[in-house]
Amino acid sequence: MREAPSIPFNALHALVLVARHGALGPAAEALGVTPGAVSQHIRRAEDRSGLALFERTPKGLVPTRALLEVLTDLDTGFTALTRAQAGLMAPSRDRNLLTVTVGNVFASRWLIWRLADLGATHPEIELKLLTTGALVDLGRPDVDCGIRFGAGDWPGVAAEPIGTHAVFPVCAPALAERLRTPADLAHVPVIMDQASMLSWPDWLATVGQPDLKLSGPTISDPALAFDAAIAGQGVLLALGIMADYGLERRQVVAPFPTITHSKFGYWFATAKGRGLPARTRKFRSWLLSQMNACETATQKVVARRSL
Repeated sequence: MREAPSIPFNALHALVLVARHGALGPAAEALGVTPGAVSQHIRRAEDRSGLALFERTPKGLVPTRALLEVLTDLDTGFTALTRAQAGLMAPSRDRNLLTVTVGNVFASRWLIWRLADLGATHPEIELKLLTTGALVDLGRPDVDCGIRFGAGDWPGVAAEPIGTHAVFPVCAPALAERLRTPADLAHVPVIMDQASMLSWPDWLATVGQPDLKLSGPTISDPALAFDAAIAGQGVLLALGIMADYGLERRQVVAPFPTITHSKFGYWFATAKGRGLPARTRKFRSWLLSQMNACETATQKVVARRSL
């Protein structure tokens, strides 16, 4: 009796990655292939299993019940393989090479200004930054950790919050002279950052102005939105740690003393179940120390507005 053809290893890996991300693009990046190749992997797996493994919805690819029943086993298996592969690597100069995936905004607005301190504190660490807006698969053997923005609820990821996710408005010093109370925001431009998950309505409700009408330029790039605030184009609702560099140099000021906290913010992220080598633990410790110092200094600057 002829055995049914098995599902290729790469196709199984594609199933796990697409189920994790809900789309072909991130899975393709993790596998180093094109989205078309990932689509073929899925089709081959469905043909050989005789089952529909994904539902094609407007929000992305959603695993069917048949796939969900085995997804945990598949995910656990690939995590174990990644861990085993790392264990087989011979010790070398690369044991001090730390690869961190990070978004462009965090890298340019916060991390890049502190790398000299990292080098002085841990001269043995050789840092490699993968700056991208995409969610890089943290299970890859060539990636140690990531710094991600969101709610910290990514599948297969162990996430530790960086800072307290403090949120408050910032603007150029000249524009701040026109702001005495939050109600004055109705009379100045307010920058709407389309890519931001931060909520003006939440902040306005905290200061007793839930029905205040805001207007101003709409910008889709977070870095450009912050540059617009520096240039005096409007008031921007910002995450405190991202405003730190501008506040320190008086490029922007915090016109009001009220700080709210968002569930969205930056997280130190690693693949769930993966052991952390010494270089990663050292980087995490340094990162949290720097972040705590940054937040303490920033909150003091904001509090001065109430004096």
